[in-house]
Amino acid sequence: MTPAARTQAAIELLDQIIAAARDSGPAADTILARGLAARRYAGSKDRRAIRELVYDAIRLCGERPESGRSAMVALTLGDPALAATFDGSPYGPAPLDPHEPPAETGALPRWLARAMAASGLDAAQQAALLDRAPLDLRVNRLKADRGAITAQIPDARPLDSVPDALRLPPDTNVEQLPAYRDGAIEVQDAGSQLVSIASGAERGWQVIDLCAGAGGKTLALAAAMDNRGAVLACDVDRPRLSRLMPRAERAGVTIAATRLLDPGREAEGLADWRDRADLVFVDAPCSGTGTWRRNPEARWRLTPARLERLVRTQAHLLDVAAGLVRPGGALVHVVCSLLDAEGAGQVQAFLERHPEWDAAPLALGAGQAHGPGMRLTPLSHSTDGFFVAKLIRR
Repeated sequence: MTPAARTQAAIELLDQIIAAARDSGPAADTILARGLAARRYAGSKDRRAIRELVYDAIRLCGERPESGRSAMVALTLGDPALAATFDGSPYGPAPLDPHEPPAETGALPRWLARAMAASGLDAAQQAALLDRAPLDLRVNRLKADRGAITAQIPDARPLDSVPDALRLPPDTNVEQLPAYRDGAIEVQDAGSQLVSIASGAERGWQVIDLCAGAGGKTLALAAAMDNRGAVLACDVDRPRLSRLMPRAERAGVTIAATRLLDPGREAEGLADWRDRADLVFVDAPCSGTGTWRRNPEARWRLTPARLERLVRTQAHLLDVAAGLVRPGGALVHVVCSLLDAEGAGQVQAFLERHPEWDAAPLALGAGQAHGPGMRLTPLSHSTDGFFVAKLIRR
């Protein structure tokens, strides 16, 4: 492919990504995978170059652009070589018009920038939400120790602040590593590992992972418990939950079970667990603002109305969880979001509704105290963004 053809392909894929963000369609990585596979004439270098152009444009534009061309035009303002590819050639984009408006640039949509600032995140913290994400592994202590895995994977770097974490070059094909096939490692961001550690799960505990999804934190909890006790992994998403047990088998986890719940009727589905759990872990559905390094177009999807719906869902799930914890037991609230509406403010509202609960101090290897919990950010801690709070029932 010529450089101009690569630019035109990026524009076409951006058009699809922008439409999907507007209409709640597929994620950008899905659109890219399909679109590049359909371009059979594109070689590996072409595909890599197109992908980089698409993500560079996505990261550059805070507001959702009107079109893929306007996003790419904005990218040309700092790249004369890219501007030269708008040459009108048969497979390239039409020449640039001096009066053609570029897409608006910036880290975030304006309303989100204000919400982030109100949550204590300055411009540098906001910009870091769009950096390229590292690749982290969790060593499964049921099958291996970090020293042995480090010796097996020469490029792996231990993270001092996270006891089971290794960081690899981003382009590592983890699924081809023998340790992955053997269940000795899992792909999991260091921040996700830290918030799992915040639960303090111990051997023999009876634990509910209320929003387990595909089970990444379920497996981390089971490993922390030395595979002793019980972890009930719950979710309302059948396809995601169905992936958990094969992962558990590969990881050597035998204490996990799954339970599919009906949305809005979670308490009924867990009536047999009322006042029984030593720990309920609530990795609640959230805006995902802390994970934009991995899917930066997600900031074009979030709206104030959607955020409000998520906050209501989180409050509901926390109230459900409160009824499952035994006296003296713990509830852990986690969101991969840096907005106070979903983190510190959400927990403070819970404590006001439930005066028989107290926030417990947390001592993690990283993070900063924030309201009744702790916060991790990409800029300060080189992890995905998280808020975590541990609450104790008196």
